[in-house]
Amino acid sequence: MIVLKATQDKVLSVLQSVAGIVERRHTLPILANVLIRKTGSALQLTTSDLEIQIRTTAELDGDAGNFTTTVGARKLIDILRTMPSDQTVSLESNQNKLILKGGKSRFTLQSLPAEDFPLVQEAANFGPSFSVPQKTLKELLHQVSFAMAVHDIRYYLNGILFVAEGKQLSLVATDGHRLAFSSATLDVEVPRQEVILPRKTVLEMQRLLSDKEGAIEMQFAGNQAKFTFEGMEFVTKLVEGKFPDYNRVIPKNHKNTITMGRTALLATLQRTAILTSEKFKGVRLNLEPGVLRVASSNAEQEEAVDELEIDYNGDAIEIGFNVTYLIDALTNMDQDMVQVDLADSNSSALITIPENATFKYVVMPMRI
Repeated sequence: MIVLKATQDKVLSVLQSVAGIVERRHTLPILANVLIRKTGSALQLTTSDLEIQIRTTAELDGDAGNFTTTVGARKLIDILRTMPSDQTVSLESNQNKLILKGGKSRFTLQSLPAEDFPLVQEAANFGPSFSVPQKTLKELLHQVSFAMAVHDIRYYLNGILFVAEGKQLSLVATDGHRLAFSSATLDVEVPRQEVILPRKTVLEMQRLLSDKEGAIEMQFAGNQAKFTFEGMEFVTKLVEGKFPDYNRVIPKNHKNTITMGRTALLATLQRTAILTSEKFKGVRLNLEPGVLRVASSNAEQEEAVDELEIDYNGDAIEIGFNVTYLIDALTNMDQDMVQVDLADSNSSALITIPENATFKYVVMPMRI
């Protein structure tokens, strides 16, 4: 009998770090399982959904023997969650069963053979690796992920474009109505690499990345990306397709610029959004020297008007927007001031952070 021992919190945390991609319904029953490989005192856990594979290794107490098996990931998590965090739990692999013990509790779980577990075939030649602090990547993802499309027929929009070139890493997301761009500086120069990460990968990365100082290493291949951080290895398929030319979408020379407090503008938009109709989230922005007026109305003939005093002496402009898009952008920024550049009532608005070129948000106008 080969045994592995550790406290509940340690086993649960390594298990939860890989279990996010495990779907509840699968055509292949084994994909609901986690692959457990014990080598001496090292425990390696692997999960896969055929497109994403996550592997993590932890050092636990154990005897010298080795075993490899697969067992239902959700069931194992649910059992561990019911145990005290400081309780020592043990795992034993016995023929086609996995036995979990903790205190006076004992659970016998059905296992499936490890050799049947479908590991993702890793690309033979990845491009050069480069790294950024985990915290930086987490912030970049946060600043653009809300603009990803959801179930768009243009599948290349259901994800985020990663562009690494020179000492720059840029992330771009768009759903065709708005676009978010964010960038950071790398510590090494890299040749140009461009890939589209799928939506599920992006959401899982956001869940796993921490605010710790440690770096995350990235490598891209033709149809795969690999991320390594904190003892974890994350391999994902990429979205094939041509991402829109985001440089053409970002306005360059809008002549009307307003700089104002982000929280004041956000509060005004949130108030006027209350009286927009469910299907039609439109608000009208009236811009005149010294004042910004935001107005909305709905099918019940209710109306909201809110005014902000602003430092502005450009053209008078009346322009309509989907208020949700504006609110999303402002909510995902944490700076005090925001800059809005406009040309006329038919052109996209550019939202940026004053004197900071690392974040750009473009939103198309709508007819109201």
